[in-house]
Amino acid sequence: MYRYDSYDQAMVDARVEEFRDQARRRLEGKLTEDQFKPLRLMNGLYLQLHAYMLRVAIPYGTLNSVQLEKLADIADKYDRGYGHFTTRQNIQYNWIRLEDAADILAELATVEMHAIQTSGNCIRNISADHFAGAAADEVVDPRPYAELMRQWSSFHPEFTYLPRKFKIAVIASEKDRAAMRLHDIGVRIVKRGEEIGAEFYAGGGMGRTPMIAPLIRDFVPIDQFITYAEACLRVYNRYGRRDNKYKARIKILVHELGAAEYIRQVEEEFAHLLSVGVEPPREELARIAAHFTPPPFLSSPSAGSGQAADILSSVETPSLSTMLEANGGQGSVFGQWVRRNTHAHKAPGYVSAVISLKPAGGIPGDATAEQMRVVARLAREYSFDELRVMHTQNLLLPHVRIADLHAVWTALDEAGLGAPNMDTIEDIIACPGLDYCSLANARSIPLAQRISERFAETGRTEVVGELKLKISGCINACGHHHAGHIGILGVDKKGVENYQLSLGGSEAEDVSLAKITGPGFDEDGVIAAVEKVTDVYLAARTEGERFLDTYRRIGMEPFKEVLYG
Repeated sequence: MYRYDSYDQAMVDARVEEFRDQARRRLEGKLTEDQFKPLRLMNGLYLQLHAYMLRVAIPYGTLNSVQLEKLADIADKYDRGYGHFTTRQNIQYNWIRLEDAADILAELATVEMHAIQTSGNCIRNISADHFAGAAADEVVDPRPYAELMRQWSSFHPEFTYLPRKFKIAVIASEKDRAAMRLHDIGVRIVKRGEEIGAEFYAGGGMGRTPMIAPLIRDFVPIDQFITYAEACLRVYNRYGRRDNKYKARIKILVHELGAAEYIRQVEEEFAHLLSVGVEPPREELARIAAHFTPPPFLSSPSAGSGQAADILSSVETPSLSTMLEANGGQGSVFGQWVRRNTHAHKAPGYVSAVISLKPAGGIPGDATAEQMRVVARLAREYSFDELRVMHTQNLLLPHVRIADLHAVWTALDEAGLGAPNMDTIEDIIACPGLDYCSLANARSIPLAQRISERFAETGRTEVVGELKLKISGCINACGHHHAGHIGILGVDKKGVENYQLSLGGSEAEDVSLAKITGPGFDEDGVIAAVEKVTDVYLAARTEGERFLDTYRRIGMEPFKEVLYG
């Protein structure tokens, strides 16, 4: 993973001291809240319903055990003993005192972390495929390119005050595990023959006007891809709607101009920028890439292929077969965890292991300080001291030997982190909602807790299989409800919390936006509605068909008939 050089460290340290002075002046009454607000937002500090919230950047979701232990220490020392992992692969603390904020940033700086550009109208934390550097299907590790984009975008003088916040995702496989086309800019690293390049999408996003990003260019040579990104941003910065925050995102600009006209202007800007030379030198990309050398994987002829999706059906690995037999077989909780929560790795004998932060009845994305320390220890002992934050609000050990899986799962299970529910209806994405957020209209967390409990208690999770449920407490869609196989949006209906149900969304390579079923429900009603929707699916599905596949085949009407009669 990338490590700071002296320049990186000096930059972060200077920002901490700058903010310390700003916070002091606010506390002394020398800055009003209106004056202080843009300054704190530049450092990831929000003022929510009950307290300040601090959002810490975890670039493309990669961190090591020392960093996670520091996050745990901060949770204990400055918060209420836990942190909340987000859909942008960051972590948030919900109970921060302004008096402590600069000290927290100073502690983060000691482990090469910060909260810069986690809020405000700038280029936010660059996200990436959480399996980057480990996935068996990737063309290359996309993280060096994400890191180059991070360095290019940090404090970029032209893009510090954009019309609105701006989000970029980078992937390097056909399978999209980062909701790439629902970003302002989505980049897929591709190969054309032996040449590496970038496929660009622009104009995606969720919120009150969800849109899927169109393809802008199918191949940009890799030594020009920062220049092309800059061209995309320049056109947006020039013409984005600053007069109306609801129409200020790039998706509105691309929609109003039309993709063809936006492309024409970007290509014109791109040609100009190529003539003035804004691309970082190739040596800089090579310097960054050197930080992402694969770890020294062990090679064993009996280690198995590492194809996690088939690992229980083929049982090619003698050690795994014996392990399963000794621990309850394929139907045991451990067997289910291996089947659901491990992912194919590029190195034989290894898998990536998902750590669920979604226990039945739990708060999606929350982890206690002690749980963070357990994960940090496992990363050190079993995953080459590397771990990831997933955009699904889970954690990941990217490089685990198949032979170590039971030891890893046992430790996770003892810490309340061993739930075998990846990509099931219990693996809910949910925003903080009205429990914390001043923008929310309805609560998300209690609803997520009740749904996961209901399906766990009835045993329907296993029967239903893959079903991605996402909940947002307001139209800003921080819970990605537009992209849920089932999406729930909380709205205010004459002072009462009401929940709209949507079906058919996907954030993967088969990207689609969910459609509203009809009138909303109260909390009890929407839980019953989710159950009814799964009843329709179970009655209509063909063998091996996911919920999303069934919905696309039979359409909305059978679901509406059951929901509304």
